[in-house]
Amino acid sequence: MSFADADLARHRREIHVHCYRMLASFDEAEDAVQETLLRAWDNRASFGGEGNLRAWLYRIATNVCLDQIRRRRRRVTSLDGSFSEVPWLQPYPDRLLDEIEIAPREHEPDAVVVARETIELAFLAVIQLLPARQRAVLLLRDVLEFSAADTAAALEMSLPAVTSALQRARATLGQGGVGVSKHEVSPYEQELLARFIDAHERGDAEASLAIAREDIRITMPPNPMFFEGTAAMRQLMERAFGAEHNMGEWRLVATRANRMPTAASYLRRPGDTLFRAFKFDVLRVDGDRVAEVTTFLPDLFAAFGLPLTLAEE
Repeated sequence: MSFADADLARHRREIHVHCYRMLASFDEAEDAVQETLLRAWDNRASFGGEGNLRAWLYRIATNVCLDQIRRRRRRVTSLDGSFSEVPWLQPYPDRLLDEIEIAPREHEPDAVVVARETIELAFLAVIQLLPARQRAVLLLRDVLEFSAADTAAALEMSLPAVTSALQRARATLGQGGVGVSKHEVSPYEQELLARFIDAHERGDAEASLAIAREDIRITMPPNPMFFEGTAAMRQLMERAFGAEHNMGEWRLVATRANRMPTAASYLRRPGDTLFRAFKFDVLRVDGDRVAEVTTFLPDLFAAFGLPLTLAEE
């Protein structure tokens, strides 16, 4: 089997998601995809049509990510309940995840679906605790459902080594207490997001607190800040809405990231004529309240299909 640029491009988004899981960074995943496609094209003569193209690309991409991790020499040793321990963590736009939920093809019979439990922020953060090869084994075996033999071949490991790495990775994942949801964003989550947006735009701290759990966590990667509880949240609300700080006027847009309800915030500072991109707030809902808010910088507004400024109206 031969292939052309179009064959490689067809798999680009799903390979990007795989690299994102490995690296927890949207931007770094982009670099990894570029390197993957370059290596694939340079080595196209070695493909030979054995197996399917997608599996071959996953093999290359995994090793590209391992090389990146090795070069950057960074490792999370403990999360301590805070995503700030993963300062490179970035959100992933659902609009791009939706691109790869494709029907099976005749020569590639496996449907591609991005399950919520494999893309949520908690999952991504916890697997950053794993040594790189354990992380790769976990993703290949439990997320992509590679066989043990295919995983061993992709990573140049023995079968016993793959089995051992998978067992250790699963144990760490369990200790991390990852609580994930297998459903899509529910109508109730959408309702809580609408209330979150309304309270923020009106500058109503009490309304914001009313939808939060008492033990709510707020994290702001890459900044090393972690807030827990409604008392800490009230202080943040006073800074955002209070007359003393007078940050300005807010406009929020509902969106989704990592299969989670998300608000993109714009701020018009005093004296400005435009609302400018300010932050993303990704909400984790537990029961009937917001349990966690992860606030990200506005670097990825374009990837979410959002403008950097809004007019007054």
